Amino acid sequence: MTGDIEGIGSAVTAGLAAHAVESRHGGTAYGDAPLRCLNCGTSLAGSHCHHCGQRADVHRSFGAIGHDLVHAIFHFEGKIWNTLPLLTWRPGDLTRRYIHGERARFISPLALFLFAVFLTYAVLAMVGSGGGFSDGLNQAAAEQTRTTAIKDSMQAEVDRIDAGLAKKDLSAADRRELETEREVLQKSADYLGIARSRSRTERAAERAAGPPVLEDPAEQVKTSADFISRNKIDTGVPFIDHGLKKAFANPALVLYKLQANAYKFAWALIPLSLPFMWLLFPFSRRFHTYDHFVFVTYSISFMLLLFVAVRLLNLTIFGDLATFFAMLYVPFHMYRQLRGAYRSSRFGSLVRATLLLFFSLFAVIWFMLLLLALGISG
Repeated sequence: MTGDIEGIGSAVTAGLAAHAVESRHGGTAYGDAPLRCLNCGTSLAGSHCHHCGQRADVHRSFGAIGHDLVHAIFHFEGKIWNTLPLLTWRPGDLTRRYIHGERARFISPLALFLFAVFLTYAVLAMVGSGGGFSDGLNQAAAEQTRTTAIKDSMQAEVDRIDAGLAKKDLSAADRRELETEREVLQKSADYLGIARSRSRTERAAERAAGPPVLEDPAEQVKTSADFISRNKIDTGVPFIDHGLKKAFANPALVLYKLQANAYKFAWALIPLSLPFMWLLFPFSRRFHTYDHFVFVTYSISFMLLLFVAVRLLNLTIFGDLATFFAMLYVPFHMYRQLRGAYRSSRFGSLVRATLLLFFSLFAVIWFMLLLLALGISG
């Protein structure tokens, strides 16, 4: 229930954020408009004040609240319907026309990006990420946190027992008692399915040997991760070591931070992508940073909106089909946008779209690394 409320609240916030960035345009006054602007006092000569931009008609009815809310969220004045069809099928034309100054008809790329981010968060808050992946990941992280805590507790007991057994003046009765405690501790670990607690000498030998090399890549990743979590991290950089130690001790908290930061820092995808766009047109005087910014922002906005649409369709019987077509359409959309926005040749657009697909993966990887750094440093 709380997630649904948060999702609805995020959807409303999305519209309000986009509305704050996007200026109104068009429309006619309803009823008798005042002779002067109620905001700045300028004489009116139309539906809007030419000085401050405020609309001439100002509603003071209860119905106006709903009208303003719907207007703020969906921009029903026409911009949304001018923008989305072009963004979906002719993204290059939309990008080029906006760059060249045709902006009153379309939602600005930044406003659309804000709306797409908030809408994505709202949908995921209400229906989840799908496929059981998110729930499974959260459960695995929580289980790993619990297991790590038990391991640390048992290892501390093993260290205490080993320290007692190392005493030269230890009596035979005390030695037998400590050995019995260690045996009981090991039986408890076996019962809980936890790897055997090791002495300091054994842990030092394991660190020196390193993780085993396996043929199965998946098993290799799991084994290497387990090796790192069971041994002291020493990169030589104190704050990195401290962050990694906290991450392995409480992966559930790190996962929560990753999810929260992905929503907060989604804007970082734009500056991370701009250098890759420059690489597609190096040393070109025809295109500037602003052109690449509009291209990237519209492109990311479309990908987020496509993800939302596919996620909602996954709730129906058409989910698999929607996912399949979306995976095919993403590179085609990149090609269409490159060819239309930059007026490239078919071959040039195809080559750049292929590179852009790989560059997008690199940008996402850098974004995930940024989120991971924020998660373990907090």
